[in-house]
Amino acid sequence: MNNITIYTDGSSRGNPGPGGYGTILMYGSHRKELSQGYRHTTNNRMELMAVIAGLQAITKPNIPVVIYSDSQYVVRAIEEGWLNTWIKTNFKGGKKNSDLWKLYYQLAKAFSIKMKWVKGHADNPYNNRCDELATMAADGTSHLIDEIFEAENKKP
Repeated sequence: MNNITIYTDGSSRGNPGPGGYGTILMYGSHRKELSQGYRHTTNNRMELMAVIAGLQAITKPNIPVVIYSDSQYVVRAIEEGWLNTWIKTNFKGGKKNSDLWKLYYQLAKAFSIKMKWVKGHADNPYNNRCDELATMAADGTSHLIDEIFEAENKKP
């Protein structure tokens, strides 16, 4: 059985600032690109949103998923079990992005996922395309509001 392969990247202009994500899903001969911009967010949130968007776009259940990300934050949190600890301790100590991590955690239950780190801005054409998608979304004009982030980070 083939895997569903997902490549992801996030971008933020300023950190925080306008941001976006880019995601490519591949299965057999099928390929789908996703991207979205947000008016005020962080790079780590967009890295994680890229993964979430990819999982949300999967329509065929019970197919193993391999996700490639250039984010050590995302890959290590999942592969090294940090996320499981954060979930058990309810993100004690003010761990950031708990809203997105909880969403990922719920989505991930439906899949067999393997995370793989890929060097960013290098020679991987899929990662480079995700970077293009993410930066175009960050620089675009169709931004969504990252409501939880903005509520938690109100400017005085």
